[in-house]
Order: sequence, then structure tokens, then C-alpha cells
Amino acid sequence: MYNTIVGVVARPLGMLLSLLYDYIGNYGVTLIVFTIIVRACLFPLYADQIKHSTRMADMQPKMKALQKKYANDRETLNIKMMELYKEEKFNPMRGCLPMLIQMPIIFGLFALLRNPMIFIKGNEMLMAIHESFIWIPDLSQPDPWVLPILAGITTYFSYTLTQAQNSMGDNNQMSSMMNMMKYFFPIMIVWMGRSFPAGLAMYWFIGTFIQVFQTLALNKLKKNLKTK
Repeated sequence: MYNTIVGVVARPLGMLLSLLYDYIGNYGVTLIVFTIIVRACLFPLYADQIKHSTRMADMQPKMKALQKKYANDRETLNIKMMELYKEEKFNPMRGCLPMLIQMPIIFGLFALLRNPMIFIKGNEMLMAIHESFIWIPDLSQPDPWVLPILAGITTYFSYTLTQAQNSMGDNNQMSSMMNMMKYFFPIMIVWMGRSFPAGLAMYWFIGTFIQVFQTLALNKLKKNLKTK
């Protein structure tokens, strides 16, 4: 049942992976190119999500002022918050849309790279996923340390940048939770990466590495727009 559902996304991605391999002829390099293409396609969604998060952070002072002013009048507070959203032309639900679109793609990618031959037909790819790459003897087997650690490091920097963008101000409880996740999530990625096929760990590392630079570029653009 699970393979049938994720197969809706995993099979087209598998066709792209197989097509790239036909041209490149090296599975490790194919995974790198594949990751770059997928991240480039997802970038508009990611950029919209970051833009929405930034606007939410910018509106925090006004929202907190309303919460303080109408702390004892929940009904009026809700009305004033809706008026603020309308005035700022801000849709709080829009931030969920990019994530909702990305999640099936992420699940499909994980399913594809964890068990490629379930979603890819062809004897050529059956041999390809077992190719060696740099220090990795078999991309279908776990890399015990190097790739998981690299994936954990890039995850930490990516999460830190995102956390800085979505600062919750003086919300100490939320801030403490975010700080805890900043360390817990990368450690979890390292632990999980040690059991994943090296090809999947490579995708996570390269994809998150690209995302770090995408976030830095968006931060720079945001800073320039504010300066102007």
C-alpha cells in the first residue's frame, strides 16, 4: 500500500534518474546531478516558504501588541488579527502550502533512493546502484560515518539559518524548543544516515548543502530589499 502511494511520485523521479544515468554513465555523478535538478525545481516553493516566514517574523511586533492589548477579550483579538492580516495582505495559511507540496516529493525521493529497484525497471540500473563512488565501495549499502556526519553538519547549518529567519522574539518556551531541535535533528540525521543506503545519504547531504547556499542568497536578497 505504501509503495503504491509513494510510487505516484517515486516512479517519475525514477524515470528521470534512469534517463540521467543513460547520459552520464556513473551512478554517483548521476545522483549529484539529480539532486541539483530536484532542488532547482523545489526552489520556488522553498523561496515562497522563506518569504512567508520572514513576513510572519516582521509582523510579530504588531501581533504581540494586539495580543497584549486584547489579552482579556479573545473575540475582539481574533477580529483585530484578521484586520491586521487583511491590512498587510498576509495569508497565514499560505505558509503551509509549499510544505504540503514538498512533502509527497520528499517521501517519494526517500522511497526511490532507499529501494531504487522497486520503482525503476531495467537490469542496467540494477547494476548501477551497486557502483562505487570515491571512497564508497557500494552506493546501495550504508556509509557508516563520512556521509552521515556531513549530512548532519549541513542539516545543523540549514536549521540554524532557518531558525535565525524565523526568530520568535521573546517567546522563551518556543525559543528553547527550537534550540533543542537545532542539535537533536542533526544528531538524528547522523544516526539514521548510518543505516540508509549511501546514495540516499549523499542526496540528503548535497541537497541540504545546496539549501544552505539558497538560504544565504535569499537572506542577502532580503537584506538588499530592506536597504532600498
